[in-house]
Amino acid sequence: MDIRPCAPEDRDALEALFARAGEGSPTGTLWGDPESEALIYLTPYLRHDPQLVLLAWTQSGPVGYLAGCLDTAEFPREDKLFSDAISARLIMRRPSSVAFFARSAADAIRDRLRKRPASGELLDPRWPAHLHINVATEARGTGAGAALMAAWIDRLREHGVPGCHLQTIVENHGAVRFFERSGFRVHGPTPPVPGIRWQGGRVHQQTMVQEFQRARTVVRSLTPPASP
Repeated sequence: MDIRPCAPEDRDALEALFARAGEGSPTGTLWGDPESEALIYLTPYLRHDPQLVLLAWTQSGPVGYLAGCLDTAEFPREDKLFSDAISARLIMRRPSSVAFFARSAADAIRDRLRKRPASGELLDPRWPAHLHINVATEARGTGAGAALMAAWIDRLREHGVPGCHLQTIVENHGAVRFFERSGFRVHGPTPPVPGIRWQGGRVHQQTMVQEFQRARTVVRSLTPPASP
């Protein structure tokens, strides 16, 4: 397994991987347009710092990717990326996508009326970094995800980042267990996510966080202690 940052010549292979890597998960497809989803969850990371977009390669090609950011406060807000992507791709004019957004709007209204917490980004200086990770179906269980996560955490430690967060789905039990094995812990409420359905029911956002201890410098005196 080879882990390396995305190079310009890798872009086509990464985009093809993005379109299929989430298959079989609650968020494997949202409104049925991978290109607009990439404008939110992939392209901004390539623009921000392509060195923080990592690919897991095998002899057959890339099988997993991790797109990360060292400081969420310096990254474009997700709601802005969302609205720009919807407009750029004219999603609201597509009958296949209208049902998703109508359901999302209805869910959001019901959640507000019931005073449920809203899903959304985490902006907390304790865990400034964040990431998105996906592995193709055929490579799950091969160590690709663990290798990507280990490389990402090494990168965060190199930059002295104090902590990292991510957001997954409560109902995606395999993903939650994977992140726990990678050192993350659950944090905060688990609000319902508007629009998405999984196995006939709603899904809930799960935020997970991990802190990194800063290395401590131990200074030892070269002068032997005085005799009593």
